[in-house]
Amino acid sequence: MTNLAIAPSPARTAAASTWRITPLDAPLGARVEGLDVRQPLRGEQVFALKAALREHRILLLPGQWPDDAQYLRFASHFGTVFAPPRNAPVLGSDAQGIPPDIVWVSNADEGGVLGHAELSAHADHHWTPQPSSGSMLHALEVPSVGGDTTWIDLVAAYEALDDATRHEIDGLQLITYNPFLRRLHPLPGTARIPRYRTPDIEPLTPWEAHPLVRTHPDTGRRLIFLGESTEVEVVGWGPTEGQALVERLRAHILQPRFAYTHRWQPGDIVYWDNQATLHSRTGFDAAQRRRLRRISLSGSRPF
Repeated sequence: MTNLAIAPSPARTAAASTWRITPLDAPLGARVEGLDVRQPLRGEQVFALKAALREHRILLLPGQWPDDAQYLRFASHFGTVFAPPRNAPVLGSDAQGIPPDIVWVSNADEGGVLGHAELSAHADHHWTPQPSSGSMLHALEVPSVGGDTTWIDLVAAYEALDDATRHEIDGLQLITYNPFLRRLHPLPGTARIPRYRTPDIEPLTPWEAHPLVRTHPDTGRRLIFLGESTEVEVVGWGPTEGQALVERLRAHILQPRFAYTHRWQPGDIVYWDNQATLHSRTGFDAAQRRRLRRISLSGSRPF
């Protein structure tokens, strides 16, 4: 049998050469240029984007202006829209516990969420049974100063640990309590959200225990699945020892060598692997407008 190589048409070759994925000069991230998400994607483009996300954790696509339908169609190449359990509210959830497919992250729209305050480093939907696999943000308006987003590479953070610490934490289970439920049930006499649940604090329900060291479902690489300041508890550990371990790991994760900070421009779409990164936001002047649209994609139970 003879294998025949069929040369691509000139038009197809030209189209393929007009887009590229380039790693950022940063610990994580890649820039995607020459792609218009309003247009149908070719199979090799989708495959390349998925491979790049696995390698680089976040993808930046500048100069994009899709409408809602086009934005959702682009996102659907990578999974279905995340749908949380009704009893586990997430960002944008209505009274029935259902968030919209596109969440407005805005301080300038009726129904927009998150305002203008600083946000600590977190993974979206960490407290749900099946946290989202990834999220996308599309910037429409951004402030002149502030509102920057920083992503942290949790794979690199785990791989930089010494052997003794890896041995200490491999196999541990961590409960990350739902911050939206904590706001509905604040601690007596204070509005603060604790960073660690101690025995004097009634546990929020429902809760989920996930591995503190998670295995990425697509790459098999290990990572520290822990946010900067969400309320947590190490299963089976005393509160003093558990809190000390968590704060030690948080200090390690937050080192600048694992992070990339993005200064938004209108038209930017950033797509990140929510299974392998944390993200945070700097605060900004409430008088300035910041309007972005977020789509989150469904994920699987951590293991």
